[in-house]
Amino acid sequence: MKKQIFFILISINSYSQNIQYTQSSDSLTNIVNLDEVTVNSVRARDNSPLPFVNISKKDLEKTNLAQDIPTLLKNTPSVITTSFPGAGIGYSSIRVRGSDPSRVNVTINGVPYNDSESMGVWWVNLPDFASSIESIQIQRGVGTSTNGSAAFGGSLNIQTNAASDIASFEINNTLGSFSTIKNSVGFSTGFINDKFELSGRLSRIKSGGYIDRSGSKLRSYFLQGVYKDSNTLLKLLNFAGHELTDQAWFGIDASTLESNRKYNPAGEYYDKNGNIQYYNNQDEDYKQDHYQIHWNQSYENGWISNFGLHYTYGRGYYESYNLAFDTNSSDNIDRRWLDNNFYGLIFSLNDKSDNYNAIVGGSYNKYEGQHFGEYLWYADSNKLNNYKEKFYDDYGNKSEFNFYAKLDYYLSQRLLIYGDLQYRNINYNASITPYSVILGYVEEGYDKIDKKFNFFNPKIGLFYNKNEDNQLYISYARAQREPTRADYANGSPNPEKLDDFELGWRRTFSSFSINLNAFYMLYDDQLVLTGERDINGYEIRTNVGESYRLGLEVDSKLYINSSLNIESNFSISENKNKNLFFSFDGELRNYGNTDIAYSPNFIANNIINISPSDKTLVSLRSNYVSEQFFAQINSPISKLDSFFINDINVVHEVLMPNYADELKIKLLINNIFDAKYSSYGGYYTYELPEGDSLKTYEGTYYYPQSGINFLLGIDIKF
Repeated sequence: MKKQIFFILISINSYSQNIQYTQSSDSLTNIVNLDEVTVNSVRARDNSPLPFVNISKKDLEKTNLAQDIPTLLKNTPSVITTSFPGAGIGYSSIRVRGSDPSRVNVTINGVPYNDSESMGVWWVNLPDFASSIESIQIQRGVGTSTNGSAAFGGSLNIQTNAASDIASFEINNTLGSFSTIKNSVGFSTGFINDKFELSGRLSRIKSGGYIDRSGSKLRSYFLQGVYKDSNTLLKLLNFAGHELTDQAWFGIDASTLESNRKYNPAGEYYDKNGNIQYYNNQDEDYKQDHYQIHWNQSYENGWISNFGLHYTYGRGYYESYNLAFDTNSSDNIDRRWLDNNFYGLIFSLNDKSDNYNAIVGGSYNKYEGQHFGEYLWYADSNKLNNYKEKFYDDYGNKSEFNFYAKLDYYLSQRLLIYGDLQYRNINYNASITPYSVILGYVEEGYDKIDKKFNFFNPKIGLFYNKNEDNQLYISYARAQREPTRADYANGSPNPEKLDDFELGWRRTFSSFSINLNAFYMLYDDQLVLTGERDINGYEIRTNVGESYRLGLEVDSKLYINSSLNIESNFSISENKNKNLFFSFDGELRNYGNTDIAYSPNFIANNIINISPSDKTLVSLRSNYVSEQFFAQINSPISKLDSFFINDINVVHEVLMPNYADELKIKLLINNIFDAKYSSYGGYYTYELPEGDSLKTYEGTYYYPQSGINFLLGIDIKF
């Protein structure tokens, strides 16, 4: 409680609405405006009646030392991040307002990035992508209509590098704990003949991970070509990532957490002498290639258009040593493959005047996926007819059409009404054979999916601008979304519905600003995490009927003087299932009102920035997350302890006018007080006969995070 009071006091006495978007070196106004058209159709604007934060390239650079994007965003409002390897490199995830990653919409230049079937976001497939980002907007709640899966907790809209009129070359190197190393080179030709620019980046990251055998070998590149004239901007992008990572998503039980928190059971088996061994190739090997074309055009009548084409090709597998799970099976080694194509188009048209800003837009996207598994080895050779025998071969095909119309209209000089109407049409066909998603059959699960959905999602709001320093807003938004492949495989799920109400106030003073936002999110048939995972590591979810989230978010910043400022934010919320039913000891029980799992009631962040000179920045970054339950039934054993983490970030610029345009030394010391904590975990149950009835047994597992560790980097720009 003392920690909560500490954060509340700092936040009430400090500021920060938005980390304002800052364009980099591009000084060509017409280029900047057209470049922003690519993302403006799905982004909130300053007068949008909803909560959001903009994070600029400059702000990302402070802590960008090889860690994944979720870790770089961990100090933003209502956000919780976790890392399976424990150190922020490799498999990482982000939650917004308690919602799991599959319910956080992510777009890159307006192109959906969430996987079409799982709706998950695999940041590990885009290593060092933060180095190629111009800005990120995080919207909380339903937000504005966007492309791809609906946002049920929040959305992340990413804009890649803006065009630059100045030629440059840069080298970035990082060394750190757990044998971490990052090497990256980037370049820009600047504009040639005021028409063409080519830029790119090549990166590699290696890390051993905090958890045993949780290492990562990551490679990526980013290429961008730009053509412009006074009314046209054409961008061609190709970026890709290749990840080779050790499996570290199994977690550990409570007793092991106390005795050996770095233990990893992945690939563990016994040799013929009964000694514990670990399979050397217990890893994942996956590649993902992205291609995008964006054409932005301004017209004499004031209209501005954006048309984009995209294609993503993903392929790879994970390889596992599997112990026999019953008397009819044997130890085996298998590979589970995913080979998919995702392609489509996005578009938007924008017209604005002194009285209104109108946007119509949408997208059509098609996903074609192949899921198959093959045995590499089987202990009982009689059960394996052919080498690399396929034991499942499934498909998943999904198409989506999305259309939206948005209007900001000034009823007066101070009062704006916001309207946003969206229509989504989804067609999903897939096959699911045993062992492809679950360990055997589930009686109520699907083996074939042939589903069609039509969702209409209205949004409306008012924004009152008393003056440029004092604004109020209120809004309502509806969102609906379809279940995932794993939802169908593990049950008979229903689509989800969400009604989101937001009420906010923004106030700016000479050296202090504050943004308060109250929210009420009412869910119907919300698909919530059970705490269990299937054989592929996907988190299992179930519908829970009516539930809600009610809370207050405060985002603030205080400028004490030119050398000292404090950024703070905190979120207080109540997250409840209204009438939860769950089977326990063979009986369906009514657990009444329970806390929604994975939804802490209090999250707080604080950043103290000290600048001894204009070339040096020292920041103390603090993050507190209150206790939370893994289980929807709020079983006492499923409670995750609160944690309070502090990091130190130092950025120092060295002047070397005869050798480099810019040289920066960056140091990031994470968890400086060496706190022993877990940021995530899971809960599961199983039933065994006991007399004439069934007895339910419970279990939990945890994902420990690293103690004190560091990253040291040098960025040189010529």
